[in-house]
Amino acid sequence: MNYSKLSTRLTVKIIIILLTVASFSYSQNIESNPIGQSVSDSTFQMTKSPWGAVARSAVIPGWGQFYNESYWKIPIIWGTAAWFVYNWVDNNNLYKDYKTLYQNSQNEYYRRLRNFYRDQRDNFTIYLGLLYLLNLVDAYVDAHLFDFNVNDDFGRNDFQINLRIKLN
Repeated sequence: MNYSKLSTRLTVKIIIILLTVASFSYSQNIESNPIGQSVSDSTFQMTKSPWGAVARSAVIPGWGQFYNESYWKIPIIWGTAAWFVYNWVDNNNLYKDYKTLYQNSQNEYYRRLRNFYRDQRDNFTIYLGLLYLLNLVDAYVDAHLFDFNVNDDFGRNDFQINLRIKLN
């Protein structure tokens, strides 16, 4: 199976899906409400664009997190990606070594090791792809929740009941 063709096809499909979804998200008329009256100035306006964050993270993983001011996530994404790439390269080198040894000796042990390191390399390819998708999802969700209120008094309405129970 040719993984470069498969990854190219997957990348093209992801880009087409993102462009299609982005075009639908901008087709809504926000100047008027469903009745046709103009919207007042008190409507909520999001500070961050979720699809803008996704587009940034699609170009450079971690850029969407930077846009969303979640700076602490960037080294996690880059560090995990670097670890996956390191393991991919290491397993690929071992795969090539055992492939050559198996071709020269036809030893069953070398064939099993060759297959093991090939499978490990392929697993790290999948992990890297999943990390990329998780990066995109995190950027989207983080942009949506950017304006979420997390104050301690959120939802309290100044009504409080103090209850004291003393057990003997």
